[in-house]
Amino acid sequence: MPKPNAARAAAFAGLAVAVAGLGAGAWFAFGPSQGDDRFAECRASAVAPGAATIGGPFTMTDHTGATVTDAEVIDGLTLVYFGYTFCPDVCPFDTANMAQATEILEERGIEATPVFVTIDPARDTPEALSDFVGALHPRMIGLTGTPEQTQAIAKAYKAYYAKQGDDPEVYLMDHSTFTYLMAPDGSFLDVFRRDVPPAEVADRVQCFAERL
Repeated sequence: MPKPNAARAAAFAGLAVAVAGLGAGAWFAFGPSQGDDRFAECRASAVAPGAATIGGPFTMTDHTGATVTDAEVIDGLTLVYFGYTFCPDVCPFDTANMAQATEILEERGIEATPVFVTIDPARDTPEALSDFVGALHPRMIGLTGTPEQTQAIAKAYKAYYAKQGDDPEVYLMDHSTFTYLMAPDGSFLDVFRRDVPPAEVADRVQCFAERL
């Protein structure tokens, strides 16, 4: 993928405001531990107050062609990843890991919903998303939308993306690669960098599930 440009750096800086500092257990470590945070031991470190700004209301189209809102998609523990189906390497690997973490949790009696949000709505129609998510996990939800809807949901989750090249059909998308864990009420719980193994993701999600 292309090296981060100024826009990408600004997007990462925005996420860093919410999850600030470099840490050993996550791409961004979180701020000082909060004494009343019942989830503190589930995270690599404690969530800073600004993390509450991650997520929010959205209206998108799912992989079946239905119009859905955040309340309909995030109605339980939810793993959210931003990518695109034409991605040659990173997205297939990351979404497969998300699906594997979901399966590990299912084996433990814990249900989490994996959600794939495309940042390439021009090519990622509901039909394209259906093929993509259907090959990964039967409960994975694919979301697409208008360019404006895509921009709004990416901004809400502080996810970066940008088209690379001028060809209208053959192009790559540069994008951030975090997986977000959201609570049943739509609030932000944690973020995983892409090199966290599925078993560790499952362990941490289970920790949250046991404390909800």
